[in-house]
Amino acid sequence: MRWPDAALPVRMQRVALVAPNAALRDVLVRLADAAVMQIEQDGGAHGIAAVRGVAAVPGGAVGRQLRGGSAPQGVLPRISATVPDLEQLERAGRYDLVAGETELRRRAAAALQRSDAAALVGWVPVSRLPDVSTALAEAGGAVVPLSRPKWSPAPTLLAERGLHHKLTPLVQTYGTVPYDDLDPSWLAWATYALMFGMMFGDAGQGLVIIGAAVALRFGWPARLRRFQAAWPFVGGCGIAATGFGLLYGEFFGPTGLVPALWLSPLAQPDTLLLTAIGLGAFLLAGAYAIGTVNRFREGGWRLALYAPSGIAGSCLFLGAAAAVAWWHFHEGWWLIAGGLIALASLVVAFAGFLADAGRGGAAVMQASAELFDMVVRLFSNVVSFARLAAFGLTHAALGLVVWEGTTALWHRGGVFAGLGVVLFIVGTAIAFSLEALVIAIQALRLEYYELFSRLFISLGVPFRPWHVPTAPGPPEQAADDSHRGLDAKGAYL
Repeated sequence: MRWPDAALPVRMQRVALVAPNAALRDVLVRLADAAVMQIEQDGGAHGIAAVRGVAAVPGGAVGRQLRGGSAPQGVLPRISATVPDLEQLERAGRYDLVAGETELRRRAAAALQRSDAAALVGWVPVSRLPDVSTALAEAGGAVVPLSRPKWSPAPTLLAERGLHHKLTPLVQTYGTVPYDDLDPSWLAWATYALMFGMMFGDAGQGLVIIGAAVALRFGWPARLRRFQAAWPFVGGCGIAATGFGLLYGEFFGPTGLVPALWLSPLAQPDTLLLTAIGLGAFLLAGAYAIGTVNRFREGGWRLALYAPSGIAGSCLFLGAAAAVAWWHFHEGWWLIAGGLIALASLVVAFAGFLADAGRGGAAVMQASAELFDMVVRLFSNVVSFARLAAFGLTHAALGLVVWEGTTALWHRGGVFAGLGVVLFIVGTAIAFSLEALVIAIQALRLEYYELFSRLFISLGVPFRPWHVPTAPGPPEQAADDSHRGLDAKGAYL
């Protein structure tokens, strides 16, 4: 995959699926099984009253439930490759095939009807378009590319497979990335792991987290396999925690097993605090840069210029950085440059707020309040990254308490030495569990509220392809096998 493709959501193509009425069912069966097309719900102005090969919903209690829009509880809909007898399937208890055929019928009835042909409109990933076109052509259908209308936003799919796909949950939990925005999955993973490691800096405990990531990767233990997709996040946090632990000289606390390559958190808290704020400023600068690109892709230069997360907000942030440089270097031109940049950004941002608010005194008051909020949020967001140092100090302090208690008991010898070992194991385990949970939440908070709030000003539409799997075997077997019963998902027992 080329890097421009990795930086953007999967490219989508709006298409029309066209097929003769006689072949519509076979085309829909292949489409449903492939799970590659999101069908627009309002694609048809007039439904098909009767399409050859598409049966009606049967009678009975099950039929009434299906006509109401839902399959029986616990039944996974499936589609028969050939036209089934729905009444026979209902008598045989094959409610999965009944539900699947009903879903297929509804899709067919929503198609646009012209003469003897029908069409459905939707979205398909560009990378899958050749395969889809070939498969549907074999069934008598065709895929016609359409232009993207301004009133119909393209659905968003961040990644289809591979490691990139496993990194998307962090972004998708926040919301759906707009189709025109950049895909921040890789950067979100890296920044999350970096912030976690700075707050959880311990080489020994970091190695434990890496071991947990390896176990998850290979599906051990079996009861935790449902969390297997999280192994890249666990592994990244473990690597970062190990790295910062080496910098802090922490290995299951201040045991002295590794030297401090940079500083001891409890000995130099002011340096750690300034570093945390500096790292936060660096991450915010990156968020402003990506936000500016997103605003340009969403609405052109006008939106990029006036948006608080665009050029206006970036310039205010740059002016504040210049003021910090003046404080550090004591050079007057830093202050002058920063003041001019900040003033220009405030004027531009106020003009943007005022344009959105309308006219009159109320609009001016609203724009002024939004401008004040923009300034306050900027400085509060920077200071918020001080928690990277605060939780790093807390983690180091807990490790110190456990270690000092352990050494005090160990030096007394005898049974107290054994109690010291127990204290070290239990205390470290408790501190590890509590700190890992709290720090994971704090890193997520910084990711969402401080960084993502600048990347996105709106949310997109998730790509949800239509998918109903094709059932194996001919439907005629249903009547012969009905005595075998069904499991909770409608499959044969």
